[in-house]
Amino acid sequence: MQKKERFRRFLEYFTQHYPEPKTELHFGNPYELLVAVILSAQCTDKRINQISPSLFARFPEPESLAAASVDEVFTYIRSVSYPNNKAKHLVGMANALMEKFGGEIPATLEELQTLPGVGRKTAHVILSVVYNEPTMAVDTHVFRVSHRLGLAPLTATTPLAVEKALMAHIPKQYVPKAHHWLILHGRYVCLARAPRCGVCELKGFCKYYEKVSEPGFS
Repeated sequence: MQKKERFRRFLEYFTQHYPEPKTELHFGNPYELLVAVILSAQCTDKRINQISPSLFARFPEPESLAAASVDEVFTYIRSVSYPNNKAKHLVGMANALMEKFGGEIPATLEELQTLPGVGRKTAHVILSVVYNEPTMAVDTHVFRVSHRLGLAPLTATTPLAVEKALMAHIPKQYVPKAHHWLILHGRYVCLARAPRCGVCELKGFCKYYEKVSEPGFS
C-alpha cells in the first residue's frame, strides 16, 4: 500500500469516528495547561490530573508560582516522575514568564522554548491546543503508532524525523487533531508491549499488522 493511501485512510477513519479529539489533561487556562504538560513528561495524564487541583489552588497564576520555593512546589508534585527537577522547572518557568512575557503564555515555538522545562514537544502541545497552530508534538505514543501504521518510515529514528514525516502528508487543518488521534490510539489500542490488534479498526492499512499476520511470524 502506498503511503499516500495510508494517510488517506487514517484521516478518513478518525475524522468520521473522532472528529473532535481533546487532550486528557485537565486545565482551565493556558497557564494551567503549560504546568500540566511540563509535569506530564514521562508520567501519566491520570496522575497529573490527580495532583493538579491542589497545585492550581495553591498557585493559581504565574505570579504565585514564581514567588514559591522549589521545596514547597515539590510537596504538591512529589508523586509524579522526577519531582525534584520538575519543581525547579516550574518555578523557573513561572519566573521567566513574569520577567520576559508579563505572565502571558508565549505564542511562538522559539519563545516557548526559552522557558525552563519546555522543549520542542511541550511547546508544540501549547501551540496546538492553546493557539490551534498546525504543530505536531511527538511523544512516545505518536512515535510508536506512526511507525506501526507506516505513516513514518523506519529511517525516521528521532521525534523530529517523525514530526517531519507526518507534517509532510497531513493537511494543516488536521494536524492539531492528528496529534491527539495518535496519542489516544497509542494509549488505549496500540499499546507498547501488547498492541490490541484484535479490536483495532486500523489494521486494514497497518504495516505492523501486515507483518504480524504473515504465516510463520512469531
